[in-house]
Amino acid sequence: MPERSTIYQVAERSGVSTATVSRVMGNGTGFSAATRDRVLATAAELGWFPSGTARGLASRRNGIVGLLFPDLGTGESAEDESPLYVDQVIRGAEREATARGDAVLIAATRGESGRELAFSVASKCDGVVVVARALAENDVADLAQRLPVAVLSDRVGRMARADAVGVDNRGGTGAVVEHLVREHGYRDLAFVGGPSGSPDSIDRFAGFRAALLAEGLDAPDRPDAEGAFTESGGARAVAELVGRRRPRAIVCGNDEMAIGALTALAGAGLRVPEDVAVTGFDDLAAARHVHPHLTTVAQPIRDLGAEAVRAVLARVASPDVERRSIVLPTRLVVRHSCGCVHGQVPAPRPEGELG
Repeated sequence: MPERSTIYQVAERSGVSTATVSRVMGNGTGFSAATRDRVLATAAELGWFPSGTARGLASRRNGIVGLLFPDLGTGESAEDESPLYVDQVIRGAEREATARGDAVLIAATRGESGRELAFSVASKCDGVVVVARALAENDVADLAQRLPVAVLSDRVGRMARADAVGVDNRGGTGAVVEHLVREHGYRDLAFVGGPSGSPDSIDRFAGFRAALLAEGLDAPDRPDAEGAFTESGGARAVAELVGRRRPRAIVCGNDEMAIGALTALAGAGLRVPEDVAVTGFDDLAAARHVHPHLTTVAQPIRDLGAEAVRAVLARVASPDVERRSIVLPTRLVVRHSCGCVHGQVPAPRPEGELG
């Protein structure tokens, strides 16, 4: 990890005293607007801001919690995270912060400039919530040494020694596989994952693979296709998948990819669920409105944002408490895309009959 910058470096490069830097970072007075802008720009460039301990000694709070998420940008590359997922996380975070009398400062990060933006945002906040993949792991660790941080990924949280909030990804996907195998008799299952570096996608695939092995079935070493957690990505991935082979059921790493899968299968002349069953993960509102209605795993997305804000503010109040990892439950939501009718599982199949 690179050596951290200091207030002395910020002061020297800005051409002011350390006292002026301290007043600027503490929203004080006694300096011009030009000086303020110069100090803030320098602090962001160097990645420096007062530590949580220093803020405590100042006996003041900004009343702001930062929320960093990956830029959903456009261009040649697919979005890194589901925009609908991020929207729900933001809503949950805002609800909790508002209830506690705080505000949320939201920023989307991308590429090398993401670090500069993240540290600039953090300099104005009492703590920061980081959506997985919004920031490099070493930068998350650096942030966590300076102020309270909660990450929506236990993998990154452990590395950064930060608080973490997540859901039971493995158990949720495992429940899907168990349902498809035991209730429907399907044996040929494929998994469409999100971005290769996504902790959620990694854990959901791990749950998929473990459940297949538990059922005595062969399990792939990697996802059968990757759909970037987006509807268009899911459509592309499934179109390519069925071009190679036609699985009896496709387990998607999130709902948006599953919705894209429905489009791709219809374009290939395949019926859902008669020819290919499809499942998702999230239980977004859209899952109840597509045709056929989507069998999926419900996760409390808004609660993720709310719990992360609670974790940040708890550490603001007690900086020295041990790191916490909060895992929220998931549940299987059975609809028609897996082969069930109106949420009801089918009658038991004769012994030996497979999907």
